[in-house]
Amino acid sequence: MTPPLWTAFDIAAAVDGEVHGDFEATGVAFDSREIGPGDLFIALSGETTDGHRFLDKAYAAGAAGAIVSQTANGPHVRVADTMAALNALGVASRARVQGKVIGVTGSVGKTGTKEALFACLDRARPGKIHRSVKSYNNHTGVPLSLARMPADTRIGVFEMGMNHSGELAALTRLVRPHVAIVTAIAPAHSAYFASEADIADAKGEIFQGLETGGTAIIPHDSPHRDRLIAAAQPYASRILTFGLTRDADIHAQEVIPLERGTLISLVLPDAELTFTIAPPGDHWVSNAMAVIGAVWAVGGDLAAAGLAFAEMEGLPGRGQRSRVPVGDGEALIIDESYNANPASMAATIKMLGEEKAERRIAVLGEMRELGAGSPDYHAGLAGPLREAGVDYALLVGSEMGHLANALEGRIDFAHVPDAGAALESIETLLAPGDAILIKGSNAIGLSRLVERLRSRADAVERTACST
Repeated sequence: MTPPLWTAFDIAAAVDGEVHGDFEATGVAFDSREIGPGDLFIALSGETTDGHRFLDKAYAAGAAGAIVSQTANGPHVRVADTMAALNALGVASRARVQGKVIGVTGSVGKTGTKEALFACLDRARPGKIHRSVKSYNNHTGVPLSLARMPADTRIGVFEMGMNHSGELAALTRLVRPHVAIVTAIAPAHSAYFASEADIADAKGEIFQGLETGGTAIIPHDSPHRDRLIAAAQPYASRILTFGLTRDADIHAQEVIPLERGTLISLVLPDAELTFTIAPPGDHWVSNAMAVIGAVWAVGGDLAAAGLAFAEMEGLPGRGQRSRVPVGDGEALIIDESYNANPASMAATIKMLGEEKAERRIAVLGEMRELGAGSPDYHAGLAGPLREAGVDYALLVGSEMGHLANALEGRIDFAHVPDAGAALESIETLLAPGDAILIKGSNAIGLSRLVERLRSRADAVERTACST
């Protein structure tokens, strides 16, 4: 029988609370919509809503108990401050785990790298690896992900994000990683930083939480490599760089594009590994080097990690691929709708250019939080689009007007104000044999286009099942 994740008295001891009704919890959530039978509900009070309003709903959904700062009509632990209690529960969870912990940050590739790490490690030790779900990487998501970690976890993998200086320093001291990865530095959240070097400094804060004997993993080919190394040196016992040149501690000896994915021969400090990366694109070669380096650093099974990479599929919003019926054929949908910045845009546009297709279509939503450089960053995508041989671009959002001006007379395009207008255009746009990249900042809502297009396949499947 699986032991409970938390008992009421364990929770009370961790958060300095008072038990009202004994209970055992098998999960943790602070969103009442995510509550399932046996979960602990943490009633957070925010600027726009108060979780205490949803206590009855949580209990009705099967919550075993709750952490509250007000009266509750079910089993609960009462505290003075529920947000402080969430942090304390995360700290207590991290303290009781005797296994290794890996932390991941970077301007691009955080979630993909975190998911790849989980797949690579879980293949060798199924059921003993824990990771943060979705993109729970901020001041509430990180302690929640820690609080969800079972006590017998052998390796935990946590994504950490930031958009202001000082945020990662606080998160990494909660996570206390044995291995800390910076995937890449790029102009994301530029509205909050004076320069890309300042972004590198903020990302380098992840090393401040390293456990004694910890390892820092840093992109060798980044112009900010030395800055990141300097940030790691006071905290890391070992610093590993990864990159395409032989000067990197972890480097690719050979990279061979395949019809589906990439074959890579990787050299580590005392090992070599040749494996296939199923997700396509140069950015996945970089992610894979960081992932394999971290697996090696925690003593993981490199062969199992290589097999996991060969089996890996894209994530929704981050590279998932679907074929949908169009006329008497199909179109390929590449779903990158969750997030976008100049570096990830250029990488995925290049990937689109490598697809064999009748037409290559890019549906691009504006990139948010780029500050004063936003016009140039948007206009700068014209070069990658031309180099990739993109046949048509559907540009979504006001900031994409700068790209529209740069594309005038160069490739065919349309510029629409929002995702709703893009929805109206997409159905008439498609033809058999098309490859369509859909990418933009999450707030633009391009995931609705992906859902619309995927509904075609669902409709065909339902028709086939009923006949």
